[in-house]
Amino acid sequence: MRQSYLFFIVFIAVLSSACSKEDFTRYVDPRIGNVSQLLVPTYPTFHLPNQMIRMFPVKKDYIDDQITGFPLQVVSHRSRGILQMKVTLGELTPSSWRAKMIIDHDLEVMHPWLYSTYLIDDDIRVSFTPGEKSAIYKIEFPPGGSKNILISGTGQMHSSAPESNIFTIEEKFKAKERGPDPKTHVVPVYVYGKITDNENEYFEGSSLHPARERFSVTLSENTPSSVLIKYAVSYVSPEQAKRNFELELLDVGFNDLVSKGKTRWEAVINQIEVEGGTEAQKRTFYTSLYRTYERMIDINEGGKYYSGYDEHVHESTRPFYVDDWIWDTYRAQHPLNTILDPEKENDILNSYTLMYEHSGWMPTFPQFYGNHMCMNSYHSAAIFIDGYRKGLRDYDVEKALEGIHKNLTQGTMIPWRQGLYKCGLDDFYHQNGYLPALHPGEEESEILVDGFERRQSVAVTLGMSYDAWALAELSRDLGKKDYSVHFSEVAKNYKNLWHPEMRLFMPKDENGEWIMIDPKLDGGRGYRDYYDENNGWTYAWDVPHDIDGLTTLLGGKKAAEERLDQLFREPLGTKRNLFYVDGANSTGLVGQFSMGNEPSFHIPYLYNYFGAPWKTQKRTRFLLDVWFKDNIFGIPGDEDGGGMTAFVVLSSMGFYPVTPGLPYYTITSPIFEKTTIHLQDGKDFTVIAKGASKKNKYIQKAYIDGEEIDGPFISHDQIMSGATLELILSELPNKDWGKDAVPPEY
Repeated sequence: MRQSYLFFIVFIAVLSSACSKEDFTRYVDPRIGNVSQLLVPTYPTFHLPNQMIRMFPVKKDYIDDQITGFPLQVVSHRSRGILQMKVTLGELTPSSWRAKMIIDHDLEVMHPWLYSTYLIDDDIRVSFTPGEKSAIYKIEFPPGGSKNILISGTGQMHSSAPESNIFTIEEKFKAKERGPDPKTHVVPVYVYGKITDNENEYFEGSSLHPARERFSVTLSENTPSSVLIKYAVSYVSPEQAKRNFELELLDVGFNDLVSKGKTRWEAVINQIEVEGGTEAQKRTFYTSLYRTYERMIDINEGGKYYSGYDEHVHESTRPFYVDDWIWDTYRAQHPLNTILDPEKENDILNSYTLMYEHSGWMPTFPQFYGNHMCMNSYHSAAIFIDGYRKGLRDYDVEKALEGIHKNLTQGTMIPWRQGLYKCGLDDFYHQNGYLPALHPGEEESEILVDGFERRQSVAVTLGMSYDAWALAELSRDLGKKDYSVHFSEVAKNYKNLWHPEMRLFMPKDENGEWIMIDPKLDGGRGYRDYYDENNGWTYAWDVPHDIDGLTTLLGGKKAAEERLDQLFREPLGTKRNLFYVDGANSTGLVGQFSMGNEPSFHIPYLYNYFGAPWKTQKRTRFLLDVWFKDNIFGIPGDEDGGGMTAFVVLSSMGFYPVTPGLPYYTITSPIFEKTTIHLQDGKDFTVIAKGASKKNKYIQKAYIDGEEIDGPFISHDQIMSGATLELILSELPNKDWGKDAVPPEY
């Protein structure tokens, strides 16, 4: 009897604990960052984690109260979407197709799994909830009168209505490359849909009107006021679109899909639990976590996927991930994946490898239609060495190495030309160890160089040095000694552009002579003649693969620390409004440091390598507090589909991967008193920082599983083993802690 009573008490306690567990999805607000500092804002995107169907209402910007359309599908991050839907009342006229829908911002409902808005002029509520390859729109019209649902496409759109409540659409998505001989990618997109009442039942009184470029549905005054537009999308075939519908939406209502969506988001958001911090910090943190799940997306449809890399449909039981901007995401987003979902990152690496097999080039900005030639360098090398050293090897590693090697030896390194064969400028680089720059006003002679993107000679030399290091390290681990030795030397090419008096990386011409520009201001829009989106003060630190070598160039740790201090205090050198004519990407400024662009992310962590970890703690806390607020202005630069917000997630937890490819992280002061990551194998990694607050941020001592550590580094294996990192904090810095620490060797 006593044993039964004790069992009952324990059962009730466990049940009570489970019921009281906090659901952190309530902190996610897709509005955060929807108004940009200068360039591109965040988009309030509604989707399931890493899944194909995505939607956001198309407007000029968040402040605009006019919606142009509700897309049936957003094919890639930031694109406006395809097959724009409108809803109207009364007689259908030509102007109905051009009308905009007026909203009241305060009547919008936004969760990752649910969007709802009220069209205030017409008294119509439009709601949306996503599945994986399907979605449902719920349209709530006012009673009585005729009602219209309008879907607009391009001149390539064809629609049909094989049955009274069923419609099909085929649209052609087009994407054109940049370059002297640009290729246009054309990919069919298939839609299968049904129109039902709110109970998933067929109703009389609907009239479907398929036409070229347009598809409309007119509902008589006798039809239900609330109707569902249920549809599925396929890149494979119209038959697959129907199968996707039957798999996901058969007998599934709007509220059912909302509930399923919330459950899917709970699984990934609640994987990280925090205690302490403010309400605002939790909103910023969990919204940032949500952002990291917009990309990459799995386009495998029930065992088949369309590859834009050979324009064929393939069969596979594994996910096929696309939509990535590796220049942005290799720094933090992919390393975050290796912790939160190693299996997903394994499938991503497999997808990259398949894209190489299909196209002959390892992609850099893989979209669903093929590689998008964008930015510079071949940083896909980074995610392979990073994943490999963290035990992610369930793909053809030798094939991946082959693709990386081809990119770095046969491909051109001219910006926005990835996937084209090398030219004379590339031969010069391979022979001389740097990409030559043009003098101000000198005319471009190489036809492959883009008129806007320019040569970016310093940025390319530094970026390719890192990529060579990644290739050398992966080659070493795979026993390819010749590759390893050769590319380890190539990885030192960054030194060829170090100007010892300027203490910056500066451009050289083809004769090896310095081009003495102003590294703060020169180089045109985005400084692209010499750098890329950031000026020479940012690129002075862009050597994550050889921090010891950079330290030596700077004159040792103390000199490097002082130079880093200067970065955060150095003036613009001109009036702010003039600076932003060319420096539009350099947002979130602190001195010359730009929080709003990816090449800066690792910079505040370099103090950990220079013998002053307390300054890393000071800087990262300040940057999070100042530049990442929980409001519509709360992102300092282009967020790039998780590229920037992964920095927020990692830094808020108290650690960051300065060098993807080295399987350890460097430590800073966490935002929260306790952070628990529920790892996929059932273990928990925990960071404890009792009393953490705005003032109480300086690390005095640190322990891993109760054993004291003397430096700000923790290995990937320690995290994945389920360790506990305990940090003792105080209001004043301990300037001796970690002062002499060195990172692990690999």
